[in-house]
Amino acid sequence: MKAAVLVANDDVRYMDIDAPEVSAGLVKVNVAVSGICGSDIVRVLRHGAHFYPIVLGHEFSGVVTEIGEGVTKVKVGDKVAGVPLMPCMVCDNCQKGDYALCKQYSFIGSRVFGSNAEYVVLPERNVVVLDEAVTFEQGALFEPSTVALHGILQNQFHGGDTVAILGGGTIGMFTLQWAKLLGAQSVTVFDISDERLSLAKKLGAENVVNTSDEDFMEQVKQLTGGKGYSFVFETAGITVTMQYAFLLAAPRAHVCFIGTPTKTLSFSPEEWENLNRKEFYLTGSWMSYSAPFPGREWTMTAEYFANGKLLMDEGFIGERVPMSDALNAYRQFLTPGLVKGKILLFNDNFKYTEEGV
Repeated sequence: MKAAVLVANDDVRYMDIDAPEVSAGLVKVNVAVSGICGSDIVRVLRHGAHFYPIVLGHEFSGVVTEIGEGVTKVKVGDKVAGVPLMPCMVCDNCQKGDYALCKQYSFIGSRVFGSNAEYVVLPERNVVVLDEAVTFEQGALFEPSTVALHGILQNQFHGGDTVAILGGGTIGMFTLQWAKLLGAQSVTVFDISDERLSLAKKLGAENVVNTSDEDFMEQVKQLTGGKGYSFVFETAGITVTMQYAFLLAAPRAHVCFIGTPTKTLSFSPEEWENLNRKEFYLTGSWMSYSAPFPGREWTMTAEYFANGKLLMDEGFIGERVPMSDALNAYRQFLTPGLVKGKILLFNDNFKYTEEGV
C-alpha cells in the first residue's frame, strides 16, 4: 500500500510499504481522511518521533474492509472513526477505567503505524461506527471533539455558569460547543485572531475577546461584573494563555488545562497568588477516555454529530491536502500564522465515495 512515512526529522516520503494484516480481534480500515494534530507537528519537525520509520496519523475515518476472527460489533462496509489509544486493560489504572493513565499503553500513529496510509489495522474496541448522516470529515474530527469533551467532564462542569475558553483552535471550538450543549449560561472565547473569534460567534459564543487588545482585561471586568468566570478552559497550550487562565478565574472557579505546553511554564508570585486568594480548583486533562472504553466522550460525539447538534463548520478546515503531499502540509507549520485551521489529509487511493469527500 501507499503511505506517508516519516523516515527522519522533516522527511516524510509517500512510498510503498507492506499493508497491515488482520488477525483475531482486529479490524482493517481503508482510510478516507486523516487529520494533522499539533502533536504530529512536533514529531515531524522537532525530532519528536519515538522511532523511524513511522506512519503518523491518529485522527481518522474510513471504511472497514476486513475483520478478524471473533469480531462481532463491526462488519465489512461500515463507516467508522478510529480510536487511537490502545491501553493494556490489565494495570490498576485501566481496571479503574483511567485508560489515559495507563503506563503500558500503545498509540496508533505514534507507537504503532497510523492512519496516514491507505489502510490501518486496529482492535475492534478501537472502532466507532458512524451514522450514515456523519461524513468522513466529521469522523476524522471525532478525536479532537472527544479531547474537548473529556476536559469539560474532567473540570466537573455543570450548566448555569459562565465559561471562558482560551484558544480558538479546533479543540477550543469543540470546547465551546460542548459547554453550550451542556448548559453554560454564557461562553466567552479568547484568541488573537479575529477570524477565529468570528467563527466562535458563529458557533454560539455570547462574547469574544481579542487578547492582543491592551484593554482586554477591562473587557473581562465589564463582561463579568468584575467577578471572573466560573469555568475556565485553556486549550492552546501556550504559556501566556495558561497565565491568563489564573487571571480570568472567579473565586472558587474550576480551571482546566486541556492544552499541552511545549515550552517551560512559569508564574510570577503575583500570578500564582491568584490560586491562593481565589481558592480555585486547578486540574489537567489528558486525552479522551472513560469507562466503558472508549467512553462517553466517544459515544456522545457520535450521537451529537449524527443528530446535528455538534457542528463541523467549514471554518474548522484550514486546507484539504492529498496524503501524497503530506510533507508540504507539515511544512506549512514552519510559517507562523500560515495555517488557519485543521489540515486534513485525503487518501489518494480511497476506494469509496460519499458526498463531500
